[in-house]
Amino acid sequence: MPSDYTVKAVTFEINGRKISGISNGNDQGELLLCLHGWLDNAASFQPLLPYLTNYHVIAIDWPGHGLSDHRSTDAHYHFLDWVYDLIALFRTQQWQAIDIVGHSMGAMVACSFAAAFPEHVRTLTLIDAIGVLTADEATTTTQLRKGLLSRLSRNISTKKYHSSLASAVEARMQVSDLDKANAEIIVQRGIEQTAQGFKWRSDNRLRSTSPYRLSKTQAEQIVADIKTPVQLIYANKGMSMVAKGLKRFGPLFKTLTVHKLIGGHHVHMEQPEQVVTRINAFIHQQEFKEE
Repeated sequence: MPSDYTVKAVTFEINGRKISGISNGNDQGELLLCLHGWLDNAASFQPLLPYLTNYHVIAIDWPGHGLSDHRSTDAHYHFLDWVYDLIALFRTQQWQAIDIVGHSMGAMVACSFAAAFPEHVRTLTLIDAIGVLTADEATTTTQLRKGLLSRLSRNISTKKYHSSLASAVEARMQVSDLDKANAEIIVQRGIEQTAQGFKWRSDNRLRSTSPYRLSKTQAEQIVADIKTPVQLIYANKGMSMVAKGLKRFGPLFKTLTVHKLIGGHHVHMEQPEQVVTRINAFIHQQEFKEE
């Protein structure tokens, strides 16, 4: 791994609240925005930074994650709110068309963003996720009830404390396919030490059940409306829903390039050099077509 790379802290403000992130500090390069998955944070893209030196890389912490502010006490976290966060960030920073890399939930948000705001997305790379989550229309009322009751319980529940950083890392490993080194990268940014012990920085409300999800027809329309070139990088031991999503959504993309790598759901952390090789090739290919 290259040793001469920088991890620089960045912050933005959206509607009076702080969005934190990391950057490689190369302000002269083309902007590459990285969007992490649910309950991860910007540090999940840190292993890629040594190989992305030609770009101005910015990886943000979604609201309620990492070092970013939580939403107000009367607000909640719904999938479409992330899309709003993204367009608000673009408008405040006056970003035009840029390259985006999204992992897991970040990839699904990026799909919706690319469909609704094609003028802001030059290329889109999805990592171990494709399309958006859906639910059967027949479950609409059940989903609504479960989601709203979940919000009530999350508003009054308390956070668990860990006695040590190692304990938190072990807990993170138990609910994911992360190895110890990569779990530590995410946990170090996602935890804080208090007098009572180590506690997660993430907003407990993130774990609430969604009160509604898009129907299959709505999700397919979103994917069909994506005009930008899209690349999917997924893992042979990643989320099983990706292979199913590829069959459902794949034919709907205007342009889709697919790569399957050896690894798990966090394949970009396990195989950063291979992932970046494909990101570089894909972006350069589109630049060549534009010339």
